[in-house]
Amino acid sequence: MAEYISRIGIDLGSRKAKFALLVDGVVSRLADRDTVTFYKRFGRLEGEELLLDLKASELFSPEELATAAVTVTGYGRNTLSMRGAKVISEIRAHVAGALKQTGLKNFTMLDMGGQDTKVALVTGGKLADFVMNDKCAASSGRYLENMAAILEVSLDELSSHWEEPVPLDATCGIFGESELIGQILRGFPVERLCAGINQTLVKRVIPMLKRFPAEHLVLTGGVALNTALVKLLEKEIGSTVIVPPHPQHNGAIGCAAIEK
Repeated sequence: MAEYISRIGIDLGSRKAKFALLVDGVVSRLADRDTVTFYKRFGRLEGEELLLDLKASELFSPEELATAAVTVTGYGRNTLSMRGAKVISEIRAHVAGALKQTGLKNFTMLDMGGQDTKVALVTGGKLADFVMNDKCAASSGRYLENMAAILEVSLDELSSHWEEPVPLDATCGIFGESELIGQILRGFPVERLCAGINQTLVKRVIPMLKRFPAEHLVLTGGVALNTALVKLLEKEIGSTVIVPPHPQHNGAIGCAAIEK
């Protein structure tokens, strides 16, 4: 009977906890849960060590938990120690995920998550340099959620508009909300306001991207599901943006893909 090598990857993000099961290097299962809810139900601290009751979560079978190696990463620069798991840095996890999902060896990775943005330069399959913005959520998924709430539209609706964007120049998410309200009062249609919000994200990440120019740009994180942002980003950089098959689970896949 053939033996299969199983690895579990866990990305404990600021908004979502993501999970990946790889069997013989192939993605077998993906899942995600609200981070706070997941911690409340299945997590606790014992000293400085995080304990997650993965068995009770029923995300994995008892056999999988008994045989699979578990690797975990946390949000931003936060450090964590999780019992029974290998812990790696967030940037290492996301680079490993991008390598696994795209098969590329040389690229710039732009990861846009719930509350932070990371840009990494990968050369020869290895991390060469990176920069992270985790001090301001104005270029993240949280910003999109806040602006969608002001416009009273869904994230899907917000993510579908990119033509004729209304200029929004505020560099702070809070001031951006006030500016958006002002543009609403000026009578701009919702479609153009949505496009303006998406364009604002592009303007905020371009300075980070200019630090690490590369032939290929790989976009990961939940914000990569924003199709309008992808179109606006491609227009700005003049080339195709590569979105891997599972951008939101990229960190979890990277954790499971790392063997050492």
